[in-house]
Amino acid sequence: MSFFVAALIWLALLGAALLLVWALYRQPPSVELSRELPTGGFEGHTLPLTVRVKLRSRLPTRVVIQDEPPRRVVADIVPVIQATLFGELHTQTGTTLTLNRRGVYQWQGATLSWADPLGLFWRSVPLDTPQRLEVYPATHGLILPDLLRPLLSEGALSRSLGLEDPLSLRGAREYSVGDPPSRIHWRLSARGAGLMVRELERTASSSLSIYLDLQHASEVYLESAVRLAASLVQEAQQLGLAVSVATDTGASPSGRNYESQRLALVALAEAAPTTAPPHIPAPPLGSNLIVLTQRADDKLVGQAITARGRASRVSIVALPEGFYLEPGEKPRKQWASPPETVRALAARAGTLAEFGVLVYLLRGNQSVLKLGV
Repeated sequence: MSFFVAALIWLALLGAALLLVWALYRQPPSVELSRELPTGGFEGHTLPLTVRVKLRSRLPTRVVIQDEPPRRVVADIVPVIQATLFGELHTQTGTTLTLNRRGVYQWQGATLSWADPLGLFWRSVPLDTPQRLEVYPATHGLILPDLLRPLLSEGALSRSLGLEDPLSLRGAREYSVGDPPSRIHWRLSARGAGLMVRELERTASSSLSIYLDLQHASEVYLESAVRLAASLVQEAQQLGLAVSVATDTGASPSGRNYESQRLALVALAEAAPTTAPPHIPAPPLGSNLIVLTQRADDKLVGQAITARGRASRVSIVALPEGFYLEPGEKPRKQWASPPETVRALAARAGTLAEFGVLVYLLRGNQSVLKLGV
């Protein structure tokens, strides 16, 4: 009988000890988590990530912290911190993030798991450490001598961008096949130096505005349009132009500083199809407005003509789905024709040019890289 009594006593003591351990480790240890990474990056690129953690506990505690990144952002190694804590501990871990898809993501926070030193009772709670991560559309190289040439005659002189100024002469060079006859410098050529052509300065625009038509946008068109727009933003940044991006939800502020360029890229990262009719906001005075569209209906064209009253130049770029080549794509046969609205736009190109609205239609196997050439 005494054996059973002793066993019961030991079981009671063991139960009491387990209950005490369970009660002592109900509260999580103190955790301060911070992440060091850039605010955003371009789709397909990688970003460095460093996770720093500061832990405090009055009891010996086993701790595991797992910091999963948002979906469509892939970590080479998911940041995991494991430690046995007693008192205060500072630690960190690092990895790289691959930005798989454009968008603006809210990093909701890590997960804290803790237990007693023996690991008898594990508990988990989410950590409130939200962080914003911006993934901008991928960009590609562009050959755009026409799309970025404005009509703003009072712009600053530039050697690479803008409309040629017939009153300014930068120099002369030897004739190349394809040079227009009007550019031949006859007086210099008559001196026996060979056929020479004049090189003129160009006048550059002060700002670039990009509008995306997202009404009933297909996935293929949308992704191509935001990549093209992001490439234009990057080109404008390198040329020192103020830039803004507009959709039906509004326009980003026009400016040359980093914040203006970031907000323009954020607008492209968040771009999504809509059922709302297109609405081109009033562009900045003297800007170079580029309208990207899939269908180019009459309402959009009418708004582009109206916008020409403020903009120095308006260009409508039609990208009917399947009728252009993305970077890396090989030429392919076309089995269908562009939408009726796009064909009508092409037929009206000459008339629209008289209003200062230029039309670019990517046809057949034309590469988007050479748009405007």
